[in-house]
Amino acid sequence: MDQILFYIFAAILVIAALRVITARSAVHAALFLVLSFFTSAALWLLIEVEFLAIALVLVYVGAVMVLFLFVVMMLDLNLAPQREGFVKALPGVLVVAAIVLAEMVAVLTLREGGAVELVRNSAEYSNTESLGVSLFTQHLFAFEVAGAILFVAIVAAIALVHRKRESGRRQFIARQVAVRREDRVRLLDIREEEG
Repeated sequence: MDQILFYIFAAILVIAALRVITARSAVHAALFLVLSFFTSAALWLLIEVEFLAIALVLVYVGAVMVLFLFVVMMLDLNLAPQREGFVKALPGVLVVAAIVLAEMVAVLTLREGGAVELVRNSAEYSNTESLGVSLFTQHLFAFEVAGAILFVAIVAAIALVHRKRESGRRQFIARQVAVRREDRVRLLDIREEEG
């Protein structure tokens, strides 16, 4: 049953990943990315890595992808100029895809012992503890570098959102405070108008 579920989730993940890069709309691509995150989490649940599966769903789907969707919709990106060079880049993309496919086939066919069996852990085993120990001892430098890269990405996203656009409306507080009543309101005497 585990292998059947694995192949089902793996097929959904591959299709969703392909749709991320082939979708015409950036919003549709982001939604397919959400689907690929969910299927990746399901695959992680199959190999008993519950903490990473829940973290993937909560952090990436629950926060990062929602933020990404808001940014995509706020920026109103025009992707037509970027798609024009697709045909020129297609041969290079196909070569890289063929190399990656050959590597995956080599890993699956050339390994010794056939199929890999899933190792079931005891009930006392905590993958959260082992992940924390590994992350904050062996991989501490990489963890800190990842944090710095994410910080730079946050600053870049804020800079993109706050850029000046000609079509957008802006609020000028100084002009609003300096406005006079005579500039905005005209008082009429109704009796005088009727006469």
